This record gives sequence, C-alpha cells and structure tokens, in this order.
Amino acid sequence: MPTTETEEHKSLRAAVAALGTRHGRPFDREELWSEAAKLGYLGVNLPEEYGGGGAGIAELSIVLEELGAAGCPLLMMIVSPAICGTVIARFGADAQKQQWLPGLADGTRTMAFGITEPDAGSNSHRITTTARRDGADWLLTGRKVFISGVDIADATLIVGRTEDSRTGRLKPCLFIVPRDAPGFERRHIEMELTAVEKQFELTLDDVRLPADALVGDEDAGLLQLFAGLNPERIMTAAFAIGMGSYALTKAIEYARDRTVWNTPIGAHQAIAHPLAQAHIELELARLMMQKAAHLYDSGDDVGAGEAANMAKYAAGEACVKAVDQAVHTLGGNGLTREFGLGSLITAARVARIAPVSREMILNYVSHQTLGLPKSY
Repeated sequence: MPTTETEEHKSLRAAVAALGTRHGRPFDREELWSEAAKLGYLGVNLPEEYGGGGAGIAELSIVLEELGAAGCPLLMMIVSPAICGTVIARFGADAQKQQWLPGLADGTRTMAFGITEPDAGSNSHRITTTARRDGADWLLTGRKVFISGVDIADATLIVGRTEDSRTGRLKPCLFIVPRDAPGFERRHIEMELTAVEKQFELTLDDVRLPADALVGDEDAGLLQLFAGLNPERIMTAAFAIGMGSYALTKAIEYARDRTVWNTPIGAHQAIAHPLAQAHIELELARLMMQKAAHLYDSGDDVGAGEAANMAKYAAGEACVKAVDQAVHTLGGNGLTREFGLGSLITAARVARIAPVSREMILNYVSHQTLGLPKSY
C-alpha cells in the first residue's frame, strides 16, 4: 500500500478543492452536483465503458473529502455512485449496467439506498422487507427508515429478503425499485439536522417488480450487500474527515486573527494544543481511510471490511472532536450563522451513528479481528 499520495491524487485533490472553494458554504446542491458531474468527479469510480473515470473508491473519497473541507459535501455521493454504482458495476446484468451506470456517472440519474428498518436497528440480519415470487415477477413488501434523498432519486436500491427454497431461511437480495412504482410510498422525516438532503420513511406494499429488478445472483445477496457497504463506510469516513477539516480550518483562521490582551489567542497552548490534536486525529483517520480504499480497490473485500469499519470509526471520532474544538475556539461566534459552525455540531454526530454505530464497529473488531465471543 502506498503511504503517500500519487501525483494524480494530488492533482485531483487540488482540482476538487478549487471547485469546492468556488461554491463554499452555504451552497446550491443542484448547481454543485451538476458542475461536479460535468468535470467527471461523480463517476470517477465507475467503469470507463459506461462513462465513468475507471478509477476507484480511493479517488471518489478524495472528491467527497475535498468538497467537505470546502464546506459543501454531497451526501448523495456516498449513496448513488459509491454504493449503488459499485454494486451494479460489480454484480448487475449487462442491461442494468447500460440502463443505470452512464446516468450515475454523469450525474443525470441518482439512486437511493434502502437498508435500515424501524424494527431492525443495527441488526441487518433482522430485516423484514421480503420479496416473493409471483409468476415471473417479484412482490416486495416492507418498510425502511432514514433513507436519504429518495425525493431526488430516480430509483432506490432496496435490500429485501427472499426465502431459500432449500432451507426455508431468508437471505438478503437487492432490488431496483423505480420511484414511481405503484405501492412504493415515502414520508418525509422532519430532522433537527440541517442538511440539503432530506430523510424519508419508505413503505412498500406489494410493489410489483419485473424479474430483472433483482441485482446479481439471488444466492449471493450477502456478498453483494457488503460489496456496497464497504464503500459506504469509506465514503462516510471521507465525509467526516472533510467536515472536520472544514471546522478546523475555520478555527485556525480565527485563532490566528482573534487578539485578546494584545496576543492572538492561537498563541495560547490551551487553544493551540487541542487544535493540533484535532489535526493529528484527522490525519490518522485519513490514513486508515486510504488503506481501506486501497484494499477495496485491489479486490481484498475481507481486508477492506475491517479497515473500512476502522476508518469510519476513527473519522467519526475525529470529526466530532474537531467540530467541538472549533466551536469552543470561536466561543459565542462559533454558534453564529456568520461562521457556519453551529450546525455542524449536530451534523458531526451523524458520522458516529450512521450508517453503522461506533458500538457496532467495536463489536465487529472485537469479534472478527480479536476473536472474542459475541455478546448477542
């Protein structure tokens, strides 16, 4: 694994940073999405034969991180090209790739991702959304909650479960559900969180889907699911690192300029040391994110699973600490609209609890890495 970025990565980072600076915070999501798409950033991880950049999650995470560091992260980058685009590119039928990947790559189409359920919580094995055959079709029934961007998505990649004819046990499968499918309803969830993307609860009431709505192999659903969840964790880490970097930059600028008793407050160790610590922790999280992306892009799904979870954990913790210290550095100004940090207090916590909580990551590491017995 390379320990320093390539010149290509440095150039990509600089170019995206310039784009982010032009938009800044607050920003118009549609305008930024459109410009990022025209520059080829949204589909940088998707195959070239379908209009993508032919690169990987390493490059896509750079794009999201730098946009976040400029104050204008695009949450749907985690969902549409990273999760849905990756799953379809790896496991989709040729017709599905032709139908979806060019649009996901050039930004003209978006896809949401539905896995979380009201009663399943962090236990994805208890998903109750089920798919049953009805002739050549599928009938999908269930509920999902906290699904991002359904109102702007052309379809949602839904995680359901089908019955194994041999064992009678339910197994996960992935289905593409068009936004206008009969029986597919959404309800906007009012959030305290300030974000340009909205959250929804979904209801699927015998949604009829053609046979080709199933993505990949019906018997390989778990493999396909985690092929999308690893990029999700890596990109969430990028989202968090970008947010933390934005907050830290604001705090550093303020600490250099703000003078009390004829001395810039950044000269005081009580201010300088916590900011230095926040910088160190963000850098360490970035290294783990880069390791996870490298493992995933090289085809090591098992190694990427551990590293992606660790990266998401480290980035979430670093982001929360960076935002908290930034607000503390600015004092009352940290809660004003002028400086744009107050809303990040809530947003930063998302990186700790979604798409998987830090406690479940600790469970994963204790079970899978350390070999300790499960408590559940």
